[in-house]
Amino acid sequence: MPRTAPDTAPDVLLSGLAIGESARWHDGRLWFCHWNVGDVVALDPADGRTEVVGRSPVPIPFTIDWLPDGTLLLVAGTEVLRQAPDGTFVRHADLSALAAGFNEIVTDAQGRAYVNGSDFDFLGGGEYVTGVVALVEADGAVRRVADDIDFGNGMVLLDGGRTLVVAESFGRRLTAFDVGPDGSLGGRRVWAAMTDGPDGLSVGPDGTVWAASMTRCVRVREGGEILDEVTTGRFAFSCALGGDTLYVCAADWPGVEGFDPTARTGEILAFHLR
Repeated sequence: MPRTAPDTAPDVLLSGLAIGESARWHDGRLWFCHWNVGDVVALDPADGRTEVVGRSPVPIPFTIDWLPDGTLLLVAGTEVLRQAPDGTFVRHADLSALAAGFNEIVTDAQGRAYVNGSDFDFLGGGEYVTGVVALVEADGAVRRVADDIDFGNGMVLLDGGRTLVVAESFGRRLTAFDVGPDGSLGGRRVWAAMTDGPDGLSVGPDGTVWAASMTRCVRVREGGEILDEVTTGRFAFSCALGGDTLYVCAADWPGVEGFDPTARTGEILAFHLR
């Protein structure tokens, strides 16, 4: 049986959000994307202070990661944007030839970025289609490296960047690919079957992965064994491990039909792990 990490309820670090997404632990702060508002926010857990460090040109979806030199990348619509020294964003790559919209990003030590997306309009409805994973080279060149992704969500790199793990939310699985020297993907396999559709991911200790999954976050190892579990009480969109604390972006989620962009039920939760 998995152990539940904390003995008490989590700390609520921030409330009154729309939807927090794309949680990242970076330079001692929790960074997240404030969906429906468009802000990229950095939160200092020590004092609760927040800083808006950028703004997306689209309110939803958008996601972030960093190049090896610390430059912030932001995926918005069909573009990957790069933050300039003055805080503005400039185009880093154009993904419009590969899909109508993109959802998540992860960068590697070579300055490449993997981005997943599809032509499926999640909020607008329409016929469901599977998606792709695109590779953005350090110089901004783009190519498709995987197809038939069953609603791609969070992604992480494991094994020193040799393995890419993708959350396939509609497929209820974490799917792994071997990363080739040129960034190409092969050796596709189910890394872990999930009971519920996984959303955001974060690298855990010892080659494990934390996955936000419905109203909980679970730490799983390859093969699907659940090692740890925390319960959020509301929909967990994303999570990030920072030291011995798991930070979770959670909010009420009534489904697409009941989605209200003006609702402010979002919270940032901190689970202090043993």
